Amino acid sequence: MKTRLLALCLAVVGLTSVHASDQHDNNTHLWVNYVGDHPLFGTPWGLHLEVQNRLADFGEKWQQLLIRPGLNYTISPTLTVSAGYAYVETHPYGDYPALDEFPEHRLWEQAVLTRQALGLEWQHRLRLEQRRIGELQRNATGGYDVGNYRYENRIRYMLRTTVPLTADKKTYLALWDEVFFNFGSNVVKNYFDQNRLFIGVGRKLSDTTRLEIGYMEQTIQRRGGAIWENNHTVSVWLMSKWPFGRKG
Repeated sequence: MKTRLLALCLAVVGLTSVHASDQHDNNTHLWVNYVGDHPLFGTPWGLHLEVQNRLADFGEKWQQLLIRPGLNYTISPTLTVSAGYAYVETHPYGDYPALDEFPEHRLWEQAVLTRQALGLEWQHRLRLEQRRIGELQRNATGGYDVGNYRYENRIRYMLRTTVPLTADKKTYLALWDEVFFNFGSNVVKNYFDQNRLFIGVGRKLSDTTRLEIGYMEQTIQRRGGAIWENNHTVSVWLMSKWPFGRKG
């Protein structure tokens, strides 16, 4: 496990430190998120309900809105698979803004595996995404409309753990890193997409609900590969596993 963690860290550092001569865009963001994984009627099935409000300039204007519903199926206490749909609306922000706001529609599939190592619980999440990203074209009034949708595939891997900070384990340190790669015939420039590194403090509010607040460093390589974003982000996560309905 230690060897794999070191290899992952070195890979992330290597990917995010190259191209020093390229253009760099530093931003300050605020993300306020809800993530719900709600069991259904005591069965292995569940609903995934997620809304992320991503704000630029520490909340002064929109960066992105993400809405991600889906279905979960628990195969075992340590393995859950999921699939669903996501809608993303991206707004202009930063030193190299988009021409206008544009939509994205994506399908997603994932597997979450939990393992014990080094006295801690580790969560591995692998997610695949089939993305249709709106491309803008100028309209007759001088504004912009979506002219077509560009199709791309993306794969994401997250490694997450928590470290108890109190004897009752209700307050904890949350640590995770997630790396994103593009793949497929439509990807002609950068295969590396982005990396997100998070450190924060969590609190279990109940048996089914917890709150995490912390700092996320998001490094993005924009399409074409010449522009790198470093987004310094305050991130707030409300997470719930409150069950919907009772067993039979």
